[in-house]
Amino acid sequence: MNEELRLTYNALQVEQTAQQVKEFFKDASIVTLTGSLGAGKTTLVAQILKQLGVAGPIVSPTFTYVNVYKLADGKVIYHFDLYRLDSLEAFEQAGFAEYLYQENSICFIEWPEIVMPLLTRSVCHLAIDFDSLDQRQLVAHCIK
Repeated sequence: MNEELRLTYNALQVEQTAQQVKEFFKDASIVTLTGSLGAGKTTLVAQILKQLGVAGPIVSPTFTYVNVYKLADGKVIYHFDLYRLDSLEAFEQAGFAEYLYQENSICFIEWPEIVMPLLTRSVCHLAIDFDSLDQRQLVAHCIK
């Protein structure tokens, strides 16, 4: 079953938007985020992770490719930023493909274009675009 969510929000509404998005993808194993630089992908992920119960600092994995967070209930969250990876082969050679679809985990993947062939089920795609200087348009589409 495919579902879709459309939202327009500003910086003051990120917390509320994260709550709506989190409810929308609650059954997904993987959440991808696309959008131009500065669109707010990492900001939205950070807010979602806080709401999921991640304690401590949440930072962009731009230079490490992935950050791993463990929740109190044992669930593991993988937050990827693949902006600097140039191929699916590089992703697989780094061992990152093993993180996808692990039991009791969820993956957030910014700049997911190179790994799309691996994302065939239980995935929610979030696209964030500038609606204006201070407004964002989010379209979410989930595949069960």
